[in-house]
Amino acid sequence: MSAMCRKAGRLILLIGPSGAGKDSVLRWLAMEEFHRAAVHVARRTITRMAVDPAEAHESVTAGQFEALIRANAFALHWQAHGLSYGIRHEELAPLAAGLCVVVNGSRAHVARARERYPDLFVVRLSAAPEVLRSRLLRRGRESPQMIAARLDRNAQLARLPVDAELSNDDSPQQAALRLLALLELLN
Repeated sequence: MSAMCRKAGRLILLIGPSGAGKDSVLRWLAMEEFHRAAVHVARRTITRMAVDPAEAHESVTAGQFEALIRANAFALHWQAHGLSYGIRHEELAPLAAGLCVVVNGSRAHVARARERYPDLFVVRLSAAPEVLRSRLLRRGRESPQMIAARLDRNAQLARLPVDAELSNDDSPQQAALRLLALLELLN
């Protein structure tokens, strides 16, 4: 299966609630040999230390992040959940080679990202509330009260219009395969 997008490439913004499995799906995509040449998973810069050795992001301090903004290092950047997130310009360079570039993004940042990249394709990854709750509890970053508030907020944010929706109630591999099939349809 090839997910070559087209001559100019295509930016795919993967959004969804915490616990939907965005990082897990993208980690699976990045590890798979059969499509590696056609899909690039953009590495994020985040003001949070990696708590899992498998997390594929660059950890920086808040001061370093601000310096990167001043140096125009980011093609996209946003704030969410008290953290700063950025995608460096070089992470989007594969677009020029016709590759699909997939970014783990923020629902709150979609409008700004569409302004900058009008051909942006937004995919919402979702999971049933009980699946989200279980995953968030296992992750251990938030209290049960914080998780409950997050799940309440998800219902409001689920109304954001997107180009496609994928479920990740089963496994990251299955969701990644569905994402790759969707990328095929974009050609």
